[in-house]
Amino acid sequence: MKQFITFVKKEFKHVFRDRKSLLMLFGLPIVQIVLFGFALTNEIKNSKIVVLDHAHDNITRTITNEIEASQYFEIVSEVRNIEEVEAAFKSGKIKSAIIFPVNFENDLTHLNKAQVQVIADGSDPNTATTLTNYLTSIVQSYQQQHFAQGPLPYQIIPEVRMLYNPELKGAHNFVPGVMALVLMLVCVMMTSISIVREKELGTMEILLVSPFKPLLVILAKAMPYLILSLINLTIILLLSVFALGLPINGSVVLLFSVSTLYIITALSLGLLISTSTASQQTAMLLSLMGMLLPTMLFAGFMFPIENMPLPLQIISNAVPAKWFYIIVKSVMIKGLGIASIWREVLILFGMTVALLGLSLKKFKVRLA
Repeated sequence: MKQFITFVKKEFKHVFRDRKSLLMLFGLPIVQIVLFGFALTNEIKNSKIVVLDHAHDNITRTITNEIEASQYFEIVSEVRNIEEVEAAFKSGKIKSAIIFPVNFENDLTHLNKAQVQVIADGSDPNTATTLTNYLTSIVQSYQQQHFAQGPLPYQIIPEVRMLYNPELKGAHNFVPGVMALVLMLVCVMMTSISIVREKELGTMEILLVSPFKPLLVILAKAMPYLILSLINLTIILLLSVFALGLPINGSVVLLFSVSTLYIITALSLGLLISTSTASQQTAMLLSLMGMLLPTMLFAGFMFPIENMPLPLQIISNAVPAKWFYIIVKSVMIKGLGIASIWREVLILFGMTVALLGLSLKKFKVRLA
């Protein structure tokens, strides 16, 4: 018994001496509980919306004020025509719009019913359904408060319209998210062991004395994985189109170009991990745990980023999958061009240059 207690004490000392194990034991559960319990929620708040009011009467102004006063919506602007509504959707600034027709109050008081049109971005079916339910609920709440006890059965009939995904198929949200997740994990994990494997096998000296420059060595390591990842991307897109029935509404060339940039970003991140770690096991663990959770949480396809607290929204900007997810949805589902996604492309390009520069710097340190 005494030997057993001594052994247990020794193991405790080993655990407390290893800071990485302590971080895995206590840090990861705490982070997960905080994220899932307090920060991440499917409830949508402060969603951007535009109002197109052709009537400009007392009822439409009251309903607009109630929409603005709710915690679910933030009115970006009151637009003047349907072209401005479509432009706001294409820019990605709004998730929904509400349109009041002319003579709204007159129709309601004389014909006892009036229609209001609700438009939502159907490329994200869950969010679109939730937003239309919120708007319908606000309109119905106004109707009950003002006409429930009246002498006439007034009715305001919401007409709901889903842009880009009228049938609300889940694949429109699922496929871009899975593309961002799979390409990131596979690329990072494959390249994270490429250089560190040389260290473990003892062949690093051959690389050190070879006439290749460090940049060429890094690029040579990444090239096979880039080709394999492009084949992987092609298979994913073929499955999406022919098996899931998801159309590619935008340019296929543009989609492949930005996907190639995203793959290079992921490969650069894997190379940085590979040059910064000392064993394949550490590199695999770091790439899996370090990429899986942030990509799932902060890409935007599982949890709306705009609902997260401001610090988490800022952190999400450092996750490449967030920008790639926006790009794929814009090109593949909305059919938009480079003019609509240049900012996201520029961010991914900047991340790639920074990661490659850090990888090269780390590799030079090893050479020294």
